Amino acid sequence: MIDCHAHLADSSFDPDRAAVAARAREAGVERVLVVAEDLADARRVLAVCDDHAELLRACVGIHPDRFAEEREPPDAAELDGLAELARAHRERVVAIGEVGLDRWLVKTDERRALQAACLERMAALAAELGVPLNVHSRSAGHHTIDLLAACGARRVLMHAFDGKAGHAQRAFEEHGFLFSIPPSIVRSRQKEKLVAALPLDALCLESDSPVLGPDREARNEPANLTHAVSAIARIKQVDEDRVREATTANARALFDRLD
Repeated sequence: MIDCHAHLADSSFDPDRAAVAARAREAGVERVLVVAEDLADARRVLAVCDDHAELLRACVGIHPDRFAEEREPPDAAELDGLAELARAHRERVVAIGEVGLDRWLVKTDERRALQAACLERMAALAAELGVPLNVHSRSAGHHTIDLLAACGARRVLMHAFDGKAGHAQRAFEEHGFLFSIPPSIVRSRQKEKLVAALPLDALCLESDSPVLGPDREARNEPANLTHAVSAIARIKQVDEDRVREATTANARALFDRLD
């Protein structure tokens, strides 16, 4: 299994990150893509991935939550710094992410415009480096798909997509975007509908650790991908080995620098 989106550089994992990694490997997780939320976090992600190079792979990006009205948005210097960091570590960076749009937290037209401009820049950076995008789209599903399509992006993972299944179908059929499913599918009718609507060829796995676990109140970790596998197998009426094989092949085709 490949965990295509996790925040294992988060401080909640500082006391036991090695144990979390060991449990992931015991559960059958081959690689974990660790996403960053801003420039400072990207540096931390690279360091954490160095410490656990047998399992973890780094993604760097600017999270769209940075554009929330109560926060100071990233300035030109931070965006330039993120791009410079990605270029400097191009052999280690497997994707640009976490990036995207968010219309649940970001409300004003001004901040949404800044957010969109950042995503366009991150899409251009991914194209320059020849890596995929690892994309957030909370309450902004079709807006994110449309913007990325307009940018010409084709190597895209839509993580924890909360939009309509019809928009996801269009994104896969017309643009080849993939969709990663978290363990929280066990308590999400929306995620069940998404899996039912999409073919296995469109699906990957993610944990989004430390959130989106099978238990809303507990810290999530990559070993919990097994819950997503079981749910997908049940919905698709296939055995779990088929789900593991398909989602792993899909992830390896998209993220071609995992090894």
